[in-house]
Amino acid sequence: MKTDERATTPEPDAGPARSSERQQAIAEFKRIIKWIAAIAVLMVVAALTYLYVYSTLDTSTVIATTLGVFISVLLGCGLFAAAFFSDKSGLDQSVTDATRSERDKD
Repeated sequence: MKTDERATTPEPDAGPARSSERQQAIAEFKRIIKWIAAIAVLMVVAALTYLYVYSTLDTSTVIATTLGVFISVLLGCGLFAAAFFSDKSGLDQSVTDATRSERDKD
């Protein structure tokens, strides 16, 4: 019963400060994603340039390279950005606090 009460009661430090931190983290996350997308486009251009110089380009090679490089860069960097967002927004701290209280009971 005590754990149900803890889950429904708000955290003592939740308030305007935490909301401000979260809004700042969201704004920074959006900025980082824009940079990641720009870098992914540059990587696609670099890969296509390399293939043009050292090989022949046909339609299927261009499509495969464009999708493969863009999605790989976006996925890899986007997951790192999501991890940093989770940390900066305070979401990791609430999970840490919850698991710490569960470990302290044992």
